[in-house]
Amino acid sequence: MSFMSPGQVVWFEIGTTDPEAVTGFYGPLLGWSFEVDPDSSVDGRTYTRVLAPGAPWPMGAIQQGDTGGEAINLSILSTDVHADVDRLTALGATVVVPATRVADVTVFARLTDPRGNLFSLFSQSTSQRFEERMAGTEEYMEQAALTPQPGSMGWFEIGTTDPRATTDFYTAAFGWRFEEDDTAGGKPYSNVFGPGAPWPSGGLWDHSGDGADGADYMMPCFLVTDVAATTDAARRLGARVEHGPDANPDGTAYARLTDPRGNRFGLFSPPARPTAG
Repeated sequence: MSFMSPGQVVWFEIGTTDPEAVTGFYGPLLGWSFEVDPDSSVDGRTYTRVLAPGAPWPMGAIQQGDTGGEAINLSILSTDVHADVDRLTALGATVVVPATRVADVTVFARLTDPRGNLFSLFSQSTSQRFEERMAGTEEYMEQAALTPQPGSMGWFEIGTTDPRATTDFYTAAFGWRFEEDDTAGGKPYSNVFGPGAPWPSGGLWDHSGDGADGADYMMPCFLVTDVAATTDAARRLGARVEHGPDANPDGTAYARLTDPRGNRFGLFSPPARPTAG
């Protein structure tokens, strides 16, 4: 099953009224570069693609909005956005932006799950223009998902105070599979596998035992080489640290933060590989 298969998280978007503030935070912090879509400027609003350091293809985008709100959402690949919107609303999702065609490039919709978490659906276009732009990129994106580089989105996380409702929804919605993470040192954490995937691409943190500190969220997580140092740098740039830095017994380090605009994101680094003797 390919990373670019329906039901997989393959993109993220940051919605904001101040794109320069967003680029001014994440650029220095994670080494991102940015390119404004020249076809996107409508009424002064832009769509800015986000590239990880050294990446030839974007992994997400900054969407300039006019609603006054800030939001971050994960985007899930769909074969038929209109049909999926109908199917997901029957499962308890709420439509925020109905299925919308963007030029000849794609169709997207934005929804919230039954716990109020924002996510998007989008479908790949079959237009010649889109196919030309995508030529050679799927192999790169597949490799980036398997071996993410520092600064890239290498994981996503769902936090929930109702794990049963959350797992029931995403299992029915996208065929996701949830398995307890036995490397988490007893933390209430599960790995999330996309439909048919042999490896996890995200995780679920059960906050039902956290009392008033419990949280429901859905966030991208970015790979860094040093979680503690990057967390300190994020704090100096105006971020707020919600959790961590922390580590699992296997050496995986992580932290959860909100950026200066209030958008939640994660940082992580995998266990160190053993050196050859």
